[in-house]
Amino acid sequence: MELKTKWLGKPWNFAEETDSTNDWAKREAGKGAPDGAVFLVRNQTKGKGRRGRSWADPKGSGLAMSLLLRPDMAPERAPMMTVLMGLSAAQAVADVTGKTALIKWPNDLVMSGKKLCGILTEMSMQGSKIAYVVIGIGINLTVEKFSEEIKDKATSLKLECGEAPHVERMAAAVLERFEQNYERFLAAGDLSPFKEEYDSLLASRGREVKILEKGRELVGTCLGIDETGELLVRTPDGECKTVFAGEVSVRGLYGYV
Repeated sequence: MELKTKWLGKPWNFAEETDSTNDWAKREAGKGAPDGAVFLVRNQTKGKGRRGRSWADPKGSGLAMSLLLRPDMAPERAPMMTVLMGLSAAQAVADVTGKTALIKWPNDLVMSGKKLCGILTEMSMQGSKIAYVVIGIGINLTVEKFSEEIKDKATSLKLECGEAPHVERMAAAVLERFEQNYERFLAAGDLSPFKEEYDSLLASRGREVKILEKGRELVGTCLGIDETGELLVRTPDGECKTVFAGEVSVRGLYGYV
């Protein structure tokens, strides 16, 4: 595969099958795999999603890839990389297909109101510092028929665009966009350079959302993200509430987004 990146995806690791690309990346991180290593697989047997959910990945039907990063930054900044990958993936889909994918904060892409892509970020600490961060991404490419339980919630580039890009082309586009964005993110120290574009692609912006916290629900209007990638929601009493991705789940009131 031809990559136009400077350091991301070098080394590039491919396997026909593994349990999950995130777990594979973490195992290799423990053996000393370097910053920028990428892990791509044709078939995941135990793909993972956020909050312990499984990621449906019919054999050979999608992009399943994880990035290993060793950033020198405060651990509290690590969640911003999920937001950064969401934007990078949306940009990559537009680059490859010419179609717009919207972002369902903090870690999904959607088309036609259905899930196209999922992102899972995991971090390992060494003392008080980050040892490594693994960012996994799965994009549905060629699936034409989903199971009954998810057919109303999931979609693929094949269904949305009539044809699907080759997995290596999609992977390269994601990596090239992420490398560019990641370097800008490290230089800025936060997500302020990306806020305007991210908000323009945010599926729930200007819409009512339901925030599910422990023991309560809150309905408000989504305003966008702040410079740290947290969601800004205006409550009915006019208060602007900051929503932290690790603590809550956000749902649109009228469908998946």
